[in-house]
Amino acid sequence: MALAEFLESLNALAAQARDAFASADSADALEAARIAFLGAKSGHLRQVQKGLGKVDKADKPAAGKRFNEVKVLVESEFEQAQQRLAGEGGGREEASDRFDVTLPGETLRIGHLHPITQTIREMKDIMGRLGFTAVEGPEIEDDWHNFEALNIPLSHPARDPLENFYLASAAKASGENPLLLRSQTSTVQIRVMEQQVAETAAGESPPPVRIISLGRVYRPDTADATHYPMFHQIEGLLVDRGVTMADLKSVLRLFCQSYFGGEEVHVRFRPSFFPFTEPSVEVDMNWRDGQGNEGWMEMGGAGMVDPNVLRAVGYDPEEVTGFAFGLGVERICMRQHGITDIRALYQNDVRFLSQF
Repeated sequence: MALAEFLESLNALAAQARDAFASADSADALEAARIAFLGAKSGHLRQVQKGLGKVDKADKPAAGKRFNEVKVLVESEFEQAQQRLAGEGGGREEASDRFDVTLPGETLRIGHLHPITQTIREMKDIMGRLGFTAVEGPEIEDDWHNFEALNIPLSHPARDPLENFYLASAAKASGENPLLLRSQTSTVQIRVMEQQVAETAAGESPPPVRIISLGRVYRPDTADATHYPMFHQIEGLLVDRGVTMADLKSVLRLFCQSYFGGEEVHVRFRPSFFPFTEPSVEVDMNWRDGQGNEGWMEMGGAGMVDPNVLRAVGYDPEEVTGFAFGLGVERICMRQHGITDIRALYQNDVRFLSQF
């Protein structure tokens, strides 16, 4: 076969392929054109390639070069046709398969905050508006911050190893300062007051303190509907000149009104005893919800900061007074959402958590 004849057949093939790909108006039509020209077994390009063997030996290099050029050109025309149809949504024959914007969409399953986290954030927001600053402290504490500075004597049952998660029982037995998982967030108020005193210049009085601390605490309780070995507390502390029990009751009442909403919220104090407050009270709350339900619920403990606690951290109880309160976060969260078993908050059941 003469070289001119072979090149003429290649040029004709390129023109035919260009016209076929350009006129394809659907994915099926384009696929049929691809098979016709680029098919591995019987495609036109494959048939022309077989003709290379009939070209004169001297002309084969030129014929082979032109064949490769035409092959690249045909493949390029096919890819352009693919992109054109993709931009048109697949062609007229596939209009029924296009995306219908009028159909309802599928709801994406996304995560959200745990109910405990939601409760903590709302508490921080409310207390922040009342002028309290949120602070944090370590969950692994020493004997001084967890007991000694809080006026809890060595003989107090709260120090018993059966009531705490000690991390160094040998150190406790030897009289050293043992480490334990904190049993209350009151440890944070000790650290904050110590820091305030340390940062106060000599001869000056340490500044007032108005803080809250929210975090995990640990006690070796048997898990049941109302107890769990790990739970959360909100600790509040206000130390200043002239602080009274009336201030404590006002702050707690404003907090409860803001959190649960409405004016039908009442707070009462019942006499109690805590080593770090004097006098000490149990705090109960009563309110009516929109469904007509009402009742008293125990919120936690509170009282005026014991003078011994103020002395332990460097404050002068003759100059300042203060109040402190500790409320259970889970208890408030459960009451708000009608949860009857605290264990449900920690079982990581998506069916339960997705309700909040």
